[in-house]
Parts: sequence; structure tokens; C-alpha cells
Amino acid sequence: MPDFPLVEKIIIWAVPVVFAITVHEVAHGWTASRLGDQTARMLGRLTLNPIRHIDPLGTVVVPLLLLYAGDFIFGWAKPVPVNWRNLRQPRRDMAIVAAAGPGANLLMFIGWTLLAKLCFETSEYYSTVATQLFSMCQAGIMINVLLMLLNLIPVPPLDGSRVLSAFLPPRMAYRYNRLEKFGLIIMVLLLATQVLGLVLGPPMERILKLVDLFLLW
Repeated sequence: MPDFPLVEKIIIWAVPVVFAITVHEVAHGWTASRLGDQTARMLGRLTLNPIRHIDPLGTVVVPLLLLYAGDFIFGWAKPVPVNWRNLRQPRRDMAIVAAAGPGANLLMFIGWTLLAKLCFETSEYYSTVATQLFSMCQAGIMINVLLMLLNLIPVPPLDGSRVLSAFLPPRMAYRYNRLEKFGLIIMVLLLATQVLGLVLGPPMERILKLVDLFLLW
């Protein structure tokens, strides 16, 4: 990615990051609504207005600090509340609701990739605009791949843990879900010991290589 001035860099990253985390959360709430739980709808969280989903730390402070420190940012939004008691088949439906978030990131990843291909093909005609938009597409691709892979890790309360819990015997699922109170500590330890990078790095690298091949094809 070209070395843009800080203001341009903020704009290039802010749009795909805010869009990625907003749609991710809306996907959870919309899916829960379709399966019987209207909690997110009643709280006004089934909207693409990012203000309704902003977490001051995860959506603003952390991304800005990371962007100032380098060329990559990451963030998160306020989780959309889901009341499993309202779901028609709680164990199965919670897994579907959880999978909707990474699924939304997968669709956005595909969308950004197709747009990047269009920018790549037209860059010689619209050089400045195409370059900036292509860089935004790169940011969108990376953040959505990262969010998708990260949320598939089966550490409560990440989405992958909700999916795995649906396949465990009830007693085992109960004990497993009790790890949620230690989830942040576990993730910090995985990050500090570089285990998280070892887990996410290889699949992310392979996916980005496939994107490069698609763009050059």
C-alpha cells in the first residue's frame, strides 16, 4: 500500500473498518431477529448507522493508535445483544447467529476483492482516484479476512465458540461457555506469546496470495 499522508490514511482505513465491524454486528442481530429474538431490533441495533454500534475504545481509540503506529489497524464494535431464550431452537440458532458475523465478513471480503479487480483494471485511465480506491479495497480485504478468521477461533466469547458449543453435549457446553469470563485474558496471552499470529498468519497469507493471483489474472 502506498505511503499516504496521515489524513488520507485515516480515510482509506476508516471506511472499510467501520463498515466491516458494523455489518458484522448487524448480521448477528438480523439473523437473531429472523430466528425469533427481537432484542437487537427493539434496541435499535439493526441499522447500518455506525454511531449505534460504536465502542469508544474499540472503534475509535485503538484503531487510531494502531494507525498512527503503522499501516494497519484493527477494531471492534459494541456486541449486538442476543437473548437465546427467545430463539426457536436455542442451541442450533445460537450457532447460526454466531456464524452470521464471520459470514458477513466473508461476503464483504468478496465484495472488496471484486472492487479491487475493477480498480486494478481501470487504474491507467483514472490513476489517482483508482489508486486511492484500490488502497481502500486492500484495507477492506485485510480487515475482513482478519475479522473472519479471528472470530472463528473457538475461544469464548468469539463466534467460533458459539458454533462449537452447539455441537458439544449440554453439560460440556455449559462448562466450556463458563470460560467466557476469561476470554479476554486468554486472547491477550495468545497475542503476547505470538500464538495468535501463528494461528492466523498462515491462512491469512494464503488467502491474500489468492487475492493477488485473482487481481493479476
